[in-house]
Amino acid sequence: MLYSKPVTEIIEKRFSCRTYIDKPIAEEDRERLSDYLSAIGAGPFGAAVRFKLIAATDEDRKALKGLGTYGFIKGATGFIVGAVGPSLKNLEDYGYMMECAILSATDMGMGTCWLGGSFTRSRFAKKISATVEELVPAVTSVGYILTKEQSGVTTRQLVGGHNRRPWGNLFFREKFGIPLLPDEADPYAVPLEMVRIGPSATNKQPWRIIKDGDSWHFYMQRTRGYGNTLAFKLLNIADLQRVDMGIAMCHFEMTAGELGLKGKWDIKEPKIEKPTSLCEYTASWIGDFL
Repeated sequence: MLYSKPVTEIIEKRFSCRTYIDKPIAEEDRERLSDYLSAIGAGPFGAAVRFKLIAATDEDRKALKGLGTYGFIKGATGFIVGAVGPSLKNLEDYGYMMECAILSATDMGMGTCWLGGSFTRSRFAKKISATVEELVPAVTSVGYILTKEQSGVTTRQLVGGHNRRPWGNLFFREKFGIPLLPDEADPYAVPLEMVRIGPSATNKQPWRIIKDGDSWHFYMQRTRGYGNTLAFKLLNIADLQRVDMGIAMCHFEMTAGELGLKGKWDIKEPKIEKPTSLCEYTASWIGDFL
């Protein structure tokens, strides 16, 4: 098993932690997490992704203040920084592999928070020696969690991370508009639930999944103004909702694998009518029950 505990338990435990105990990550934990990061290779679509655990400095914390709510990150003593080269599904691969790293940190008892923004030309990019061709779509704060008893308020209360869309808005049978019920999703009901409770940029949950026989087609319901807009390009901000799709794929595949459900990812768009022009096909999980 990749982690010391069931992945469903780790996914359910993970939350967007914004307040940490202000103490350095212990050497044993730092080495363990660094070893995990150094072993990460290509994502499910083959993009080479690399990560590095760095110690947080005062300058790093100041660099977050220009990222809106990320300025509320308090006490983080480390960051996971990553870089990915150009390829067709590089952002999906980045989201997938970063989420794997986050689950590893969660398994170790540490808190994390996804931070998306304009990192490609930032001090964080310099710390991982990102090349001119590489992107740094997001970084992750990491450290020891300041508990409710210590802070008086939970992080979930601060950021609304407990709010998730219902099944009927996310999962469908054969085509959009026909909600998929949990009892119709077996044996994939648990992987889908782990997708549903996953993190996403500003909690938009862009993933939409259609059950089509033994295949599960993943679509991105883009939020207007996100991604391929002039503002995003001028500010050099990555298409974060594509990163979110990688997170969804990670939760789905990791949970399916733990349940013994075999399959593979494929990029072959089915002939299914999309509900809006903002809906984009991402990939399909082809189940293998043999």
